[in-house]
Amino acid sequence: MTTLRIFVAGGSGAIGVPLVRALVEAGHQVTALTRSPDKQPALRALGATPAVADALDAAQLEHVLLAARPTHVIHQLTTLPKEGPRRARDLAATNRLRIDGTRHLLDAAVAAGATRVIGGSFALMQGLGANTPPGIRPAVEAVESMETQILDASRAGRIEGVVLRYGLFYGPHNPATRKMLALVRRRMLPVVRGDQSLLPCIHIDDAVAATVAALDRGAPGGAYDIVDDRPVSMTEIAQALAECAGAPAPLTVPRWLPRLVSPYLARMTSLRLPLSNAEARAALGWRPAFPTMREGLSQTIGRAA
Repeated sequence: MTTLRIFVAGGSGAIGVPLVRALVEAGHQVTALTRSPDKQPALRALGATPAVADALDAAQLEHVLLAARPTHVIHQLTTLPKEGPRRARDLAATNRLRIDGTRHLLDAAVAAGATRVIGGSFALMQGLGANTPPGIRPAVEAVESMETQILDASRAGRIEGVVLRYGLFYGPHNPATRKMLALVRRRMLPVVRGDQSLLPCIHIDDAVAATVAALDRGAPGGAYDIVDDRPVSMTEIAQALAECAGAPAPLTVPRWLPRLVSPYLARMTSLRLPLSNAEARAALGWRPAFPTMREGLSQTIGRAA
């Protein structure tokens, strides 16, 4: 791959940091967007040029894009709680970024002469369907808006657009994974009796690798599920985490308890979404280094637990 000028919107986030590191290591010129001036030293330490702007401010965003003159733009804009959302309202700020921030980013990318934009989406939102509870519907609509804007811009010939629908992130440096490990050590991450969930997951390193591959691969207007080889239930996730942590087996609770304590999480984690990575493998020339979550946990977390 030739050296590219890449603008990473959301460069200080959960996937942004390892993505920026990987792009710099691959020899690309990387500009990383952050809203916080305090994060500039960390981005410079990764080898990126920091850009400070609010993606909800169209003029600010266009200014930093024009200064960076990227060939490629990667959309990883979120503002989620560090350990992951636990209720629908935790997604409100990210919903605005996925709607208004996407529009501003596309306009600025086109103005700056970028040739391709890659949008990082969330696979689980695709599985909620028509029975989505009212509280979660805004988040589903926001993801749909982000994807539609990118794919419409591609169809219109404004810019090449590619959408990557990530499974649930996990990995040794992922805050949500660390939180779950802490919970299983205290037997505070129970499994639900009769659990029938089926969730697509992806190791953060594999998500980064797929994103790098999408820089020059994948059809314009394409949307790809970036998931590992086998979806898993929440019970399997909790059990695998307990094994990695050397913790006792998780407690089992009745199905009504999670619905009472955290309806949002109960709904999200009870999905059955058996996605396949076959299309991403074929189009991007990518394959997950960790084919299953159990392998990814044991190989990257179990050794350090």
